[in-house]
Amino acid sequence: MTAERPMDSLLAFPEIRVGNLGVRLAATAAELDAAQALRFRIFYDELGAHPDAATLASGRDQDAFDAIADHLLVIDHDIADDARGVVGTYRLIRQDALPQGSHFYSADEYDIAPLERFSSRLLELGRSCVDQAHRSRAVMQLLWRGIAAYVFQHGIELMFGCASLHGTDLDDLAPALSYLHAHHLAPAHIRPRALEARYVEMCRLGADEYDARQVLAELPPLIKGYLRLGGFVGDGAVIDWQFNTTDIAVVVQTDLVTEKYYRHYERQSR
Repeated sequence: MTAERPMDSLLAFPEIRVGNLGVRLAATAAELDAAQALRFRIFYDELGAHPDAATLASGRDQDAFDAIADHLLVIDHDIADDARGVVGTYRLIRQDALPQGSHFYSADEYDIAPLERFSSRLLELGRSCVDQAHRSRAVMQLLWRGIAAYVFQHGIELMFGCASLHGTDLDDLAPALSYLHAHHLAPAHIRPRALEARYVEMCRLGADEYDARQVLAELPPLIKGYLRLGGFVGDGAVIDWQFNTTDIAVVVQTDLVTEKYYRHYERQSR
């Protein structure tokens, strides 16, 4: 099991409750294990990712980045108040938590040098998933409230990460990739670019070859959430054969995160 994070990070903000649901950071090894088990169920059992022997034997989705990350959890208190109640998770990696000489997870797919030049207060978002029985707007909103609280507490200036479109058939994904490239491409000074060896062209269809409104409606909820916060996408997609996904880089400047979150957490901090 990976080491637990320092308490100053774990106590970045108190649990936020909405009815029977709460969002907070994982504080114990058992809670991290529950998040990794949930990730395995969603990514491998449900979405068809391809586990290696060790991953299959453990029934856990885990890697070296988990040890330096904070893990945001949604807890269903009607199930349990501890690790048994974990129904959603999001992995958060701050730049100042990276060991010297290390790199972000996204750097295996994208050149993120423009982001590193832009700010030293970066937050990488990843490994997001929600239990099938709990996929609702309320749970996604709760996750975003937790991220907003974390951003506020740590003074994050820019969030980024790899978001996934399910599947690797580029013809099927052409409308979504083309729409995102045409309507949400990041400004050049904060635009990640897929590594040359993995670069997949996103601009695959002309504007008259897809229905932009329909494409937007059918995007995964996570990607739509980024866009609602003023998010942008990078240049080029990347096929992740292990996870059976086609990835895009997403970038969100935190000054574009809705003001209601900042006003709320500023009041709370006072």
